[in-house]
Amino acid sequence: MSDDGDNGRFVLDLPDSDAALALAGEAEATLHRLGALTGAGLVLRGLQLVITGRSTQIERAAAVVELVRPIWQDGQAITALDLQTALGALNTGRGDDHAAMGEQVLARSQRGNLLRPRTLRQKKYVDAMERHDLTFALGPAGTGKTFLATVLAVRMLTERKVERLILTRPAVEAGERLGFLPGDLQQKVDPYLRPLYDALHALLGPEKTTVLLEKGVIEVAPLAYMRGRTLSEAFVILDEAQNTTPAQMRMVLTRLGERSRMVVTGDTTQVDLPFGQLSGLVEASEVLDGVEGVAVCRLTSADVVRHQLVQRVVEAYARRDGGKVSRSMHR
Repeated sequence: MSDDGDNGRFVLDLPDSDAALALAGEAEATLHRLGALTGAGLVLRGLQLVITGRSTQIERAAAVVELVRPIWQDGQAITALDLQTALGALNTGRGDDHAAMGEQVLARSQRGNLLRPRTLRQKKYVDAMERHDLTFALGPAGTGKTFLATVLAVRMLTERKVERLILTRPAVEAGERLGFLPGDLQQKVDPYLRPLYDALHALLGPEKTTVLLEKGVIEVAPLAYMRGRTLSEAFVILDEAQNTTPAQMRMVLTRLGERSRMVVTGDTTQVDLPFGQLSGLVEASEVLDGVEGVAVCRLTSADVVRHQLVQRVVEAYARRDGGKVSRSMHR
């Protein structure tokens, strides 16, 4: 990076065209967004990023660009969330934590994208899963709860730290209505498990996923299948856990066997249990918070990594519900 003195201009030399395109975004949309956030002017000229403005504006823009360097340097596109997270880290004095997050590559997807935590709370969640035998992740849709758990589970399977993956979720509608659905039992429960298959396909590809499912290395099953079992040498993910009853939650937590770990994910604002029924996730996250070997992570709308509109939808509903007690807390 070079400084052109009193002219209020910084120039950053980029390593290659892939990095330049990843940083600038389509029609330099990412640079325009960063300019709006910092007040600096950012223009891409060949393999040089030119930043202009007042010294404080230049410093903030350059610092954000540096914090997201691990992403654009690998040719991965910079998103609005990446910019907001980096700027937030600067504003709160957590630049070092953000820099460490950028270096934390978990895996590479089938499309070639490097998978890493995208926010500091996501990093804390990943760290918790690596250090604890039981991790709870509570947060709204789109915060990466299930996907990050699946990424870590696949990595641990690849590294032979576990022998199998078990992904399960309650089929709330399956109780009395399952018998009326067409097809055999697997066909009846598959719609409830589709999000778990989607995550596996993104990481392993459909063909490898199918092979591992046929070999029993990966098991995707409704929660009822866990009763009476001991889940040893396994990475267990219980998804949509807000729809478990306290009895179901206690059942699955006590299935954990030797050399295994479990991640329990859910959104306590989207409970589909009958009114008046306490959510097992709400109860367990309160009862077990602080217990040795257990981590409770809470993600927010700021951690939503889907379409930007999803974050605004989550925030809009949160504002509407402000001051009201969540329906799930009455259960």
